[in-house]
Amino acid sequence: MLVLSGKDISKSYGTDIITEDVSFGVNKGDRIGIVGANGTGKTTLLGMIAGETEPSSGSIFVRNDCTLGYLRQKNIFFAGGTVIGEAEKTFEHLFAMEKEIERLQISLSDHENPDFNRDLARYSALMEDYEKQGGYTYKSELSAVLRHMGFSGTDQQKQISMLSGGERTRLALACMLLRKPDILMLDEPTNHLDLRMLSWLESFLRSYQGTLLVVSHDRFFLDRIATRIFDMSGGTLTAYDGNYSEFLVKKEQRLEIMQREYEKQQAEIARQEEMITRFKQHGTEHLAKRARSREKRLSHVQRIEKPHQEQTRMKLSFDLNYKSGGEVLIAEDLAKSYGSRQLFRNVSLSIRKGEKVCIIGDNGIGKTTLLRILMGLESPDTGYLKTGYNVDFGYYDQGQQLLNENETVIGEMKDAYHLYTDTEMRSLLGRFLFKGDDVFKTVKDISGGEKAKLALLKLMLSGANTLILDEPTNHLDIESKEVVEEALTEFEGTLIIVSHDRYMLTRLPDRILELTNDGIVEYKGNFDYYLEKNESSDAADDGSSGAKSANSSGRNETDRTLELVRSSEADRQAKKQREAEERRRSRRSEELENRIFELESAISDIQEEISDPEKAQDFEWMQQQANQLAEYEEEVAALYDEWMELQ
Repeated sequence: MLVLSGKDISKSYGTDIITEDVSFGVNKGDRIGIVGANGTGKTTLLGMIAGETEPSSGSIFVRNDCTLGYLRQKNIFFAGGTVIGEAEKTFEHLFAMEKEIERLQISLSDHENPDFNRDLARYSALMEDYEKQGGYTYKSELSAVLRHMGFSGTDQQKQISMLSGGERTRLALACMLLRKPDILMLDEPTNHLDLRMLSWLESFLRSYQGTLLVVSHDRFFLDRIATRIFDMSGGTLTAYDGNYSEFLVKKEQRLEIMQREYEKQQAEIARQEEMITRFKQHGTEHLAKRARSREKRLSHVQRIEKPHQEQTRMKLSFDLNYKSGGEVLIAEDLAKSYGSRQLFRNVSLSIRKGEKVCIIGDNGIGKTTLLRILMGLESPDTGYLKTGYNVDFGYYDQGQQLLNENETVIGEMKDAYHLYTDTEMRSLLGRFLFKGDDVFKTVKDISGGEKAKLALLKLMLSGANTLILDEPTNHLDIESKEVVEEALTEFEGTLIIVSHDRYMLTRLPDRILELTNDGIVEYKGNFDYYLEKNESSDAADDGSSGAKSANSSGRNETDRTLELVRSSEADRQAKKQREAEERRRSRRSEELENRIFELESAISDIQEEISDPEKAQDFEWMQQQANQLAEYEEEVAALYDEWMELQ
């Protein structure tokens, strides 16, 4: 059942075209991931669906009986009050029902009530409606959602005015999930979630009964929850069935097919134009008619546009000015508290030159604080810390607090690296996709993704041999994330990274260090190894039921794999048949072209001979040549007809 659609939607700001003639359809229960580079209109599309932004042209349809919820990426504000108070507003309709139920209970306790029968009927209907709307479960659901979003115990009594930006985003997400709208739209919901929150959110959304549209750059997340992908690029929207990994394969196949079709049509147009020229050169009325007919058909051919080329990739590489000693950092029994709140204790670690180490942990555990302690920017309450010989730190902070908000982009770079000329600096900024007048924008006016790129450029120019990065892929689009991962993979120095980007955690680290309140838990491998160890632990806790679940999951995965194999084999056989038929047609076409060339040469020779005045007196010979010429021209016309059928 169609619950949402768009037809020929265009949106522009002045001469800047965001989307152009975009059409799509969304069915009930679809879980759609919306992807695309920064600036391709993903957030704009959600805003138009939500009715907050008017399209320049086109129309959007939302079923009248569908409720719609929209979680914005930023500008999430709440009035005063507490966390629990804001979340409870979701259930105000149930509170009103509870008051009415209480009133009716009092009324029904009075057996002399003249409206007893009416109140009893009202009470029965209300209780049934209360149960249907989750009246008996909403309190436990409210508590569970808040807990999984990082608000448990005393945190639920926090004043909203005291929450950080990330906490407000998580509270807004919790309230949206509790509302359970028919169509749920989320713009970058994973940016402020730790790994446990991400895992829970994925489970929640996979079982969500409504329709889901999510703008996200989290590839792992999209693999887990999406059943369709909307790819926004060059002002257009292309829909693909499947999750993100399936989308990547299908998109590549589609672009290859489009490129082949474009090249094939261009070659065919060139061939047709050549044949038209050759027909005209013969001077016969039959072939002249064919030339005119072919010209007319060629003028009506729907020309295939050249496939859209993806935007230029950011060019990033990290080179170190000099190497550090073999031992980079040694920490023993570090502890840190703020007032009565202890972040962590008993933190001991050792990092050697060239290692790639990722630090994970729950939100609020103190990961950023630990990074600052390791660099010497903060002091631990207790413990020992030693920095190795020749260690030069380069720091990327996730909030870009090291950037001057009031400076221009080029001014920010010139302040840090003043030996570069304006031309050299503009060239460097161009590598990070700051084009033209973009370099004169103030830092406060550029997007979160552009701020991230600016901070990465400063880090690249630092030449540091030990990079400490705090959530380096937040706010970046998927293509830019891949560029960052490639650059960090090739970096010859030492890496210490805090991240919840599970693709990066799978690809990059030699070790994962999980920060807990009581120290470090070390995993000597990447994120796959971390998951394997944790799933083994969970299975041991769950006993046989866990084994059953794993076996069931394994069987489902095997069935799916076999289905894909069978489908691939059928596709392969069909492809072989198509290729064999194409080769046959190609061979026959080549045979025809060779025969046509022979006949046209013979026709040319006969025409040259009969134009000789000395032979014009031999009427019998002339008659023979004329007959031969007509026979050849008739055969050429027939061969051209067959050749045309093969094209």
